[in-house]
Amino acid sequence: MRQHSLLLQNHTHRGAMAAALVLLLPFFLPTLFTPLGHAMPSVFSEWNAPKPRHSRLLKSALQRETSDAEVTELWKPLADQQWKRCDLSDQKSAALPKKSQGYIQVFLDGGLNQQRMGICDAVAVAKILNATLVIPYLEINPVWQDSSTFMDIFNVDRFIDALKDDISIVKELPAEYYWSTREYYATAIRANRVKTAPVHASANWYIENVLPVIQSYGIAAIAPFSHRLAFENMPEDIQRLRCKVNFQALVFVPHIRALGEALVGRLRSSTSTNEGERNNYIRQFNGAKDKRGIGKFVVLHLRFDKDMAAHSACDFGGGKAEKLALAKYRQVIWQGRVLNSQFTDEELRSQGRCPLTPEEIGLLLAALGFDNSTRLYLASHKVYGGEARISTLRSLFPLMEDKKSLASSEERDQIKGKASLLAAVDYYVSMHSDIFISASPGNMHNAVVGHRTYENKKTIRPNMALLGQLFLNKSLTWPEFQAAVIKGHKNRQGQLRIRKSTQSIYTYPAPDCMCNA
Repeated sequence: MRQHSLLLQNHTHRGAMAAALVLLLPFFLPTLFTPLGHAMPSVFSEWNAPKPRHSRLLKSALQRETSDAEVTELWKPLADQQWKRCDLSDQKSAALPKKSQGYIQVFLDGGLNQQRMGICDAVAVAKILNATLVIPYLEINPVWQDSSTFMDIFNVDRFIDALKDDISIVKELPAEYYWSTREYYATAIRANRVKTAPVHASANWYIENVLPVIQSYGIAAIAPFSHRLAFENMPEDIQRLRCKVNFQALVFVPHIRALGEALVGRLRSSTSTNEGERNNYIRQFNGAKDKRGIGKFVVLHLRFDKDMAAHSACDFGGGKAEKLALAKYRQVIWQGRVLNSQFTDEELRSQGRCPLTPEEIGLLLAALGFDNSTRLYLASHKVYGGEARISTLRSLFPLMEDKKSLASSEERDQIKGKASLLAAVDYYVSMHSDIFISASPGNMHNAVVGHRTYENKKTIRPNMALLGQLFLNKSLTWPEFQAAVIKGHKNRQGQLRIRKSTQSIYTYPAPDCMCNA
């Protein structure tokens, strides 16, 4: 009996120890683990579910009512503007030379949309140098760990055919250049590799520095090649060629387009693969029975992943554990290159330098007039904090969908684990939505905003500085918040802006890619 009692006490003691360790783990793990693959530390915010940071506004937003007139104005398409899309397929380009100077290889890092811009620039550089372009090599992104190739994402035959009158393109190098591979350039310094291309280099820089390499070796490999071609002082035909690549030559592979079209159809018909859950939402939220705006939907690009959160150096309300996890990630991955970390959270927010949280973007949408009958498609790879972070957004928009809720498991298997293909589906759906809004600036924001400007589609650009200041004001009432939001976004809903000399044509396509109506 005494032995049994001792065993019971020992077991109880071990149980208490284990419970204590579980409670303390969030504070010790950041020092025990280095975020290999960038996955492990993301659990901290889920263990410490963030509470709403703007409870007063959220409570009012949940009780909001939107008039028929406001809804009509909200969903009204953009009026025709001074500029319209040009037929770039008929653009006159300098004739192809009888003989190419040699081959150009480019190695593109970043995510899908950064690579997309790099592809457009690579075509332009090939044209400038009268060189033959090898289908660009897409690097494996260290964050997303995706090995998708150009041909996995884009219709390569369409790409080559659309540009056949502009430049020469090959899928593979001739046998004599078999050695020119990513591995070859990774192992040593190579004379034909150009690694000194400055950001936004001029056309003359390529003529003076890259053309001699091609003439000497028959091939030049340029890496890195992100944002390596200027926008100012560029010949008009080169600018138009970049536009042609971006808006006409780059088309997703058929199965991506088919899945995107299926998701768009389901959003417009108000159906999903989880109809039981959808009906529960409708029963829970009486306002969801309101059918105003039926058949329409808005895409929210919510880039709130671990990488973005750490790079911003802002506080997102996840408590001490989240701060420790983000600080560790920032130190290991960004190695002191996050200059924003020298500012306080209040300073960063008042300057509009913090990405909006799901709660904050939800409050913005509510203030603009979207309500719980709005069909909202969430374009996002992975949200830092998981469902706990998204819960406030979902409470505001119970009819929120994403790829998981709309696509069948068989459909998702085609793109599972492939961040670039997932992003391509989101890009397709974003381009076919009635309204698009992004929670933070970035490459997808820039690419979609530019493409939708070209197509004259409504796109809301959040006023980050205004919102940062509003969210810092804890005494603000809902009517005051809503009035400030509406006023601050009156001219940020797709109104065309003419590109300034150093700005990107991929974000501001007029006047380079568009014609005066």
